[in-house]
Amino acid sequence: MAKRERDLTSKRAYRGMTPEQAAEAERKHREVLSILTGLLLVQFIGMLSSTIVSNAMPVIVAEIGGTQTHFTWILTSAILANTVMTALSGKLADLYDKKKLFIASMVIFSVASLLCGLATTPEMLIAFRVLQGVGMGMQIMLSMVIMATIIPPRERGRYNGYMGATMALATVSGPLLGGLIVDTPWLGWRWCFWVTIPFMLGAIWVILRRLQIPPVRSGKVHLDIPGAALIASSSVSFLVWISMIGSGMPLTDPTALILIAVAVVSTVLFIVVETKSPEPLIPMEILLHRNTVLAVIAVMGAGTIMFGASVFLGQYFQYGRGYSPTASGLLTLPMMLGIVIASTWIGQLITRKGIWKRYVVSGMLLLTAAAGLLCFTRQDTNLIAIGLVLFAAGWGLGAANQNLVLAVQNTVPLRQMGAATSTVTFFRNLGGAVGLQVLGASYNAATDAYMVKELGELPEVPANAAGSLDLGALPDAVEAVARSAFGNSLWAVFIAATALLLVGSIATMFMKGTSLRDTVDIEKKIHRTVEEDEAPRASARPSSWEATPILPHDEADQNKPRTH
Repeated sequence: MAKRERDLTSKRAYRGMTPEQAAEAERKHREVLSILTGLLLVQFIGMLSSTIVSNAMPVIVAEIGGTQTHFTWILTSAILANTVMTALSGKLADLYDKKKLFIASMVIFSVASLLCGLATTPEMLIAFRVLQGVGMGMQIMLSMVIMATIIPPRERGRYNGYMGATMALATVSGPLLGGLIVDTPWLGWRWCFWVTIPFMLGAIWVILRRLQIPPVRSGKVHLDIPGAALIASSSVSFLVWISMIGSGMPLTDPTALILIAVAVVSTVLFIVVETKSPEPLIPMEILLHRNTVLAVIAVMGAGTIMFGASVFLGQYFQYGRGYSPTASGLLTLPMMLGIVIASTWIGQLITRKGIWKRYVVSGMLLLTAAAGLLCFTRQDTNLIAIGLVLFAAGWGLGAANQNLVLAVQNTVPLRQMGAATSTVTFFRNLGGAVGLQVLGASYNAATDAYMVKELGELPEVPANAAGSLDLGALPDAVEAVARSAFGNSLWAVFIAATALLLVGSIATMFMKGTSLRDTVDIEKKIHRTVEEDEAPRASARPSSWEATPILPHDEADQNKPRTH
């Protein structure tokens, strides 16, 4: 036992502790890891369900008799439901039992996955994908809130690294697994949905046995149904408007005007309703906090590259350079490795040092620079050079993405943790959804312009293409021009992404670099800015203190400055 205690105190994480303190810290770490296994498994399955169908979509749509419109909505419906539920589930987590909600979300997702695999028409599949998106949005958000509930912000950095690595693994492995499933005769596309069910049942078993969450409040609660309906109306209308404009609908078209009008009116009404609601879906005082607003701006750019990079790089590698879906997935592995290594290593650094800003700012700047370099990608660009740039992009995303959420969580009390987390994640998902439409429209416009320049007109797309461009069905000369268009037009995607990321990078520079608190709740302590932490201890109280959440007077009077 004595040797084991000496080994613990020799570890970097436990240096400076007594053997008894190190043993207690190790015991708590093991308990968190046992719970985290279930949380990460749920997050992995949720993210996997979004990416696993990407390579299988042409087969799915062809078999159930879908059209190009069905092809788009089968993918978009789950994203829309996921985005809306992100905001709603965060507030639900502040009002109701998080463990029960989490289990309910997993049950909803499992039932929806079963139904998706049984679908026989496009309309059925779209409806079941909406239900799957509801469960997906709930479980991903609730897993983040639960993690924030049981782990103090300073310790959360090391575990955020595991979360970032899990999301990266799901993003890259999904298309590879989907392609393998549809290419296996005795499986078929339906197993793209069914394969997640056994793993989800295992996660439910882990959560039931091991997860214990302290209650946040009791008594009568109020659910902001009007706010949820208005935010759903606003986001769905806006995303459908973006989708239609991207597909060529004129801005003056009556349908487009109605959609954007509904989005604007719903947004204004949502703000009015939230200011008067006793339990608002998104508390306005959270959005008045400087770090939260700047983090929202930054995560929208990060969300765009997180959701869009694999989609359009996949098109570039497959259509532009002729690689198979499996090979194109392997060529994006450097980005996944960058995310895994950076999120894990930087998470450890944040936990050890108790600060986050330098890592977030440098990550956003590196991500912006990598996106700028990808603007120069052409059909014959060296694959090693592309891989190095993708690794840098992954490193930047791994350093910034989850830690932006951590920076916001550090500024709110436990009772607002769900709403604050869901607010940032909602805008990240919304940025990703809007970004997909914007980047896709840019890529399509660039490829069309290239082909018109070379051919004088666009070629006819075969009617049986099932929503994708069947380049093999084109005449050889036209196919060569089409591949050249996809291979030489990727710049359009990353010019738009670079602009969004540059705005996000500037936003992170203006965030206050608060030190991470050591407690789960904020009630008894206040965090200070890094500049104040580094000031001489004998100096007078600094004039600039980090803004804190709006608290009742009796709670605010109890807060005491944290010293180091």
